[in-house]
Amino acid sequence: MTVLFAGTYNSRDTGGIPLAGGGQTQAGVLLRSDALVALTDVGLGELDVSPIGTIVDFRTATERSEAPDRLPPRPLDTVHLSVLEGAMTGMAASPQVSSDAVKAAMAQVPTLADLYVGMLRHGAASFARVARLVARPTDGVKRAVLVHCTAGKDRTGVAAAVLLDAVGAQRDAVIADYTLSQQNLAGEWAERMLHYIASRGVSVGPQVEQLVTATPPEAMQAALGWLDDQGGSVAYLRAAGIGDDELALLRARLGG
Repeated sequence: MTVLFAGTYNSRDTGGIPLAGGGQTQAGVLLRSDALVALTDVGLGELDVSPIGTIVDFRTATERSEAPDRLPPRPLDTVHLSVLEGAMTGMAASPQVSSDAVKAAMAQVPTLADLYVGMLRHGAASFARVARLVARPTDGVKRAVLVHCTAGKDRTGVAAAVLLDAVGAQRDAVIADYTLSQQNLAGEWAERMLHYIASRGVSVGPQVEQLVTATPPEAMQAALGWLDDQGGSVAYLRAAGIGDDELALLRARLGG
């Protein structure tokens, strides 16, 4: 797959995903990516001329300070919505975090399914904020919203899944969009990240490798199943403060 912005590994548009009721999601509305720290000059130009008006960064303050996004000079609304769950990859790559702390954290690595359910339990306000930004863009011309974290697979993946599910995207297509990240991150990105984690004294076994690089469909199935148990993604967003008018706008913009 060709990335949207040169220097990223996992950037893409969520447009073109089939809707359960027919049709497909709209392009140029909700985009997703890994961190923008390594954008090339070509990538900067691509971002500059893109329809993006808002960038949502799910990384923690430590992640952002050590790997700041590279952005074009034009005005962009940047929204920081730190989601702690999913920050282990960034923490493991942080020189500010001691090797002992990294090893202790990795010794208690959760499954991705548990990680995602934890995100949904504690991150409803953040995901609702993204829904509101997509429904009511702040820029009348550059109206697209780009969401990203470090790898663009966990925090970003859950956020994208919530919004896509809420506008009626086919469930298997939502999961397929999530699983695409593993393919995008394979190779250079995954090898570099795993090598760095190993250099911190962490034993990189299957569980750590999956946490850092994988997007197994059963993990997103578990997250969406948890949402179903709460009444569904729409009910989840309503409980987080999204009104029916905003939900209608979200469906009109992203769902088409």
